[in-house]
Amino acid sequence: MIRNLGRKKPKIDPSAFVSEFAYLVGDIEIGKNSSIWPGVVLRADRFRIRIGSNCSVQENCVIHAGISDVVIGDQVTIGHGSIIHCNRIGNNVLVGMNATLNIYSEIGDLSIVGAQSLVGENFKVPPKSLVIGVPAKIKRKVNKKEIERITAAAHFYVGLSRDFKKHRL
Repeated sequence: MIRNLGRKKPKIDPSAFVSEFAYLVGDIEIGKNSSIWPGVVLRADRFRIRIGSNCSVQENCVIHAGISDVVIGDQVTIGHGSIIHCNRIGNNVLVGMNATLNIYSEIGDLSIVGAQSLVGENFKVPPKSLVIGVPAKIKRKVNKKEIERITAAAHFYVGLSRDFKKHRL
């Protein structure tokens, strides 16, 4: 379901896939080849949500721009059930399932946030970091194989979303 909120209107690239069972409201932009899966809520009622190209926001995620803009770079995979209230997610990032990115946090390029991690308020994750835990802590730099995994995940979901779009699912 895609809804305007006054003059605030979602803008979705024609190549993007948005499930009919997702709920989008307000000042939202979704880039080329990105996918928004069933049960996702994108709520840009007070500020803007910007999702780049080749991104995947998986089932039952909530992205809310209630305190600030939420800007998500290119080739970002956000795992099932995650809650996103952060300011920024850089390019080529993997956010594991059921992770929470709290207000004013930022995730640097080429980073991985582990499943079920809680990135605290105002926490700034540097580029190429692996962060895990509750609260999330920087464990180490990501390695070449993990960076390849981030890219592979983004490409996989671009292909899968094309199939879903083609079959009108």
